[in-house]
Amino acid sequence: MLGEKMKLLRQIVTLCVCVGLLGAAASKAADSPKDLVLKGDAVCTACHDASGNPELLSIGKTKHGTVADARTPTCTSCHGQSQEHLRQKGSAAPDITYSAKSTTPAGARNGACQECHQKDSRRFAWDSSTHQARGLSCASCHKVHAAKDLARDKRTQSGVCFNCHKEQRSQINKPSHHPIAEGKMTCSDCHNVHGSAGPKLMNRVRVNDTCYTCHAEKRGPFVHNHQPVGEDCSICHNPHGTTAASLLKTRPPFLCNTCHTPHGPIQPALANGSRPASSAAGWWEPTVITQGRSCVNCHSQIHGSNNPNSAAPNPQRLFR
Repeated sequence: MLGEKMKLLRQIVTLCVCVGLLGAAASKAADSPKDLVLKGDAVCTACHDASGNPELLSIGKTKHGTVADARTPTCTSCHGQSQEHLRQKGSAAPDITYSAKSTTPAGARNGACQECHQKDSRRFAWDSSTHQARGLSCASCHKVHAAKDLARDKRTQSGVCFNCHKEQRSQINKPSHHPIAEGKMTCSDCHNVHGSAGPKLMNRVRVNDTCYTCHAEKRGPFVHNHQPVGEDCSICHNPHGTTAASLLKTRPPFLCNTCHTPHGPIQPALANGSRPASSAAGWWEPTVITQGRSCVNCHSQIHGSNNPNSAAPNPQRLFR
């Protein structure tokens, strides 16, 4: 009888201990912070929550906050383990920061991004690019926590670029310009800001090859080519904008005269090869007359032509 009572007592004690342990575990689980956006982000969102830093949680609306994607990083993937930051309850900065006042070297900031993004072929040349050489970081243009990254939106990307490129901002507002202000194209249509083998960070190796992606009709080949066209379109055109038509640096004939000797109409000889006797000496010679005239009135196919000019001593005349 006594043995049965002791056995019952031990069962009651064991049950009480189990209940106590379960209660303690439940209490501890209730007090522990939960992941708010990313798996494993509770160590950060315990302090950086919606009440204190709501803008940080906007990362949940971006690709960097997509839980269903196995490639999605955690807070510590970008900011480091930041043990000192945790120990001092935020008095010390995280290991890697990205704000405009960040003291983290640009190389360390970019390295955190390149852990994932270096695999993209459009970013292979970053380490030899002009932007990298001048100390820019990815965060100089991109806002990872923002629900909308202005640098990735065609309608707002140019504004990000113009924060540094002030001259180009004024040029696209000139009468003749590519439709950047209208939102029909943007800077990255021509430039690879992450690095390029071409000049001026162009998407293609040559300036002309970049232009031909849209202006294929200017490529040729033609029987009679205009040499500057095959060399570099920017010899005659300023792609960001000008006050002359067709993005020309200045209007014809003054643009043409930067390479070609200016001349006016030439009086042709008579049928027998002699000059008109009634004329004053020299009036049939080339004259510098440019007012009201344009070379393209006659040389309309300025990019190249298949039509020769048999009457001219120089066969490479770009006539219609």
